[in-house]
Amino acid sequence: MALYYRDDAVQVTSESIRAGGHVIPITEVTYVWHAKGRTTLAVRGRVLGRGVLVLLLSLPPLIGLVCVLSLAWSAQDRGEWLPALTVLAACVIITLALVPFLEIPLGWLDRSYERGNRVQELWVQYRQQEVMLLRTPDALRFGQIYRAVQRAVEQQGDHW
Repeated sequence: MALYYRDDAVQVTSESIRAGGHVIPITEVTYVWHAKGRTTLAVRGRVLGRGVLVLLLSLPPLIGLVCVLSLAWSAQDRGEWLPALTVLAACVIITLALVPFLEIPLGWLDRSYERGNRVQELWVQYRQQEVMLLRTPDALRFGQIYRAVQRAVEQQGDHW
């Protein structure tokens, strides 16, 4: 028996699929497909949070650009470049010191995209029935499970 995928709720082996309270023998699966499910509040919250995070990451550089342009404009009008260049150099040094801390929010953003922005459903047909095995908003996990089911069914087809 080959194990293709296993977590707390789903197990896909070369013999069966255990998910959603169902145990389906691979030999009886005739068709596998996926569909988009209705969006949940959690998915909407994830997309909204992603938008807020992108906004928060975008605002400081935009504000910094406006400040630099304003500083350059005022220095040109007054002809005093030394204080303007000193402030600009201090801002560049502070920015470079803070860049490593961007890893945390960028990691959150990355994981948000990995989890996806819609609910996915995994369906199989067996014994002339269509059965939904899984419904999840986690795109990464869904992809792993769907591919595991496909491999198990394909391997079974090779043995016929």
